[in-house]
Amino acid sequence: MRIALFAVLLCAIGCASAYDSTYEQETQALEQQERARQAQEQAAHAEARKYAAVVYFDVGAAVIKEDGYRELRWFVEQMRPYPQAIIQVQGFADSTGQDSLNQKLSEERSASVARYLSSEGIDPSRIRVQGFASEFAAKPNVTAEGRQRNRRVEVTVR
Repeated sequence: MRIALFAVLLCAIGCASAYDSTYEQETQALEQQERARQAQEQAAHAEARKYAAVVYFDVGAAVIKEDGYRELRWFVEQMRPYPQAIIQVQGFADSTGQDSLNQKLSEERSASVARYLSSEGIDPSRIRVQGFASEFAAKPNVTAEGRQRNRRVEVTVR
């Protein structure tokens, strides 16, 4: 009887040990897979961050022009391989006009671009929209060319 009990106890210890070993191996394999997935995701994100688009607008307008559509179509095409990328859409205005109107206009420009991106298949939950009015000028506002460059929306990957 003692021998049988000893055999059962030894088997139970051996089975538990084998189970623990298998469990540990499976856990390590899953952790390895997760690290590989994260590394691949980080590499894809780094690749996606290389792409950007800039859309320019007419004075007081938030309507995308044909050049802007062409730029955005190109950007959307570049983003197709990166369905998890977060898209930052930032609108700007030149310094003419009141600050409150420029703020509203820069937000409308951003929203216009965001609507187009989502209409082309980019999930709206991935798009972050901001308006900065005349802050962060790309060029000095003292010339017509400078003001034109400041009436823009920049689309980047965050």
